[in-house]
Amino acid sequence: MAVLGSASRLLLQFVKCSSGRTLCASKQSRWQSRAAAAAAAVTATKQTTAATPQSQEQKKPKTGIVMLNMGGPEKLEDVYDFLFRLFMDRDLMTLPVQNKLAPFIAKRRTPKIQEQYSRIGGGSPIKMWTTLQGEGMVKLLDEMSPETAPHKFYIGFRYVHPLTEEAIEEMERDGVERAVAFTQYPQYSCSTTGSSLNAIYQYYNNKGEEPKMRWSAIDRWPTHPLLIECFADHIQKELKKFPVEKRDDVVILFSAHSLPMSVVNRGDPYPQEVGATVQHVMEKLNHCNPYRLVWQSRVGPMAWLGPQTDDTIKGLCERGKKNILLVPIAFTSDHIETLHELDIEYSQVLGKECGAENIRRAESLNGNPLFFKALADLVQRHLKSKEACSRQLPLRCPLCVNPVCGQTKAFFARQKL
Repeated sequence: MAVLGSASRLLLQFVKCSSGRTLCASKQSRWQSRAAAAAAAVTATKQTTAATPQSQEQKKPKTGIVMLNMGGPEKLEDVYDFLFRLFMDRDLMTLPVQNKLAPFIAKRRTPKIQEQYSRIGGGSPIKMWTTLQGEGMVKLLDEMSPETAPHKFYIGFRYVHPLTEEAIEEMERDGVERAVAFTQYPQYSCSTTGSSLNAIYQYYNNKGEEPKMRWSAIDRWPTHPLLIECFADHIQKELKKFPVEKRDDVVILFSAHSLPMSVVNRGDPYPQEVGATVQHVMEKLNHCNPYRLVWQSRVGPMAWLGPQTDDTIKGLCERGKKNILLVPIAFTSDHIETLHELDIEYSQVLGKECGAENIRRAESLNGNPLFFKALADLVQRHLKSKEACSRQLPLRCPLCVNPVCGQTKAFFARQKL
């Protein structure tokens, strides 16, 4: 993720670009528009302090859906705590003397990450978008599935409030009967969805209690038809913004967060599932343009899944392919990886360095009503299936080294629905 790396390029190079250059001016305009939207989103989310918005009806919910994600700091002063929890997560990374090294790294990185967040409005808009998506989802669910209503959504972030554990406590207080752990990562990885599901298992394991709620998990959904339609629609809309004479030559770069090869080689299914999403999207688009799947946010000297997004942009420009559309294919809401890494580091700074003609980014799914329908459809189908999880979840990575993973998978597999 962007917060783990360092932005080595000088952003001031972009600021100094001549206002007479169409490329720089148009990119700056697009970035300012997205930055303004992000700032407005952060302002809205700062007004929401509870794990679940107060706008949800105050009825006892029969079905609770906890929307699982990494989260992001809402304010600059939240950045250290966010980084500290992130570097302490042994599901994400294993560090020597982690309880000592994690706070040290977090403290060192905090000023730089605060600077990045200040450029996208002063904080992450991911809570606001998740709230909007959750509200849209449960409104549809109450109509689509009255037998499991009332439905209430909860937000369970891994590294910022409301934390996953706080969401569980609220669900227990609300008397939820049926609990759905709904990952907001469409493609499964042990370091993302796996970590969030581990947090649910460990919550109960640490308390030495069995859950009062009946739990199940929507642990992956990389090829859901409405998800594919959303991505395809957003790509088509952005392609139309390229000059007509350049449109057919635009290279679509599907960009997803990379993984260390040590994780991939253990058998993590993430690369295959991201590839499946890309394949379905391109089929929906009738393979309208050339494309590649690329990977962003590499950190440190170790080997990571590639090719990297920035290296690919350089290589394409060197080969005369200077019209590029970036598509965040593993992210459904805007956050620092889209608003800073893709929009600023790659589209603006790197694009200018490489002499790109047009680098655009497809909008994230954010407030798309069709995406709300996708979320509701996923939950409705899941509830009707009476299945505790996917057939894939109980299978551990063939070379898994984390014993908690196996315990979590067994926890969800044994749930009686």
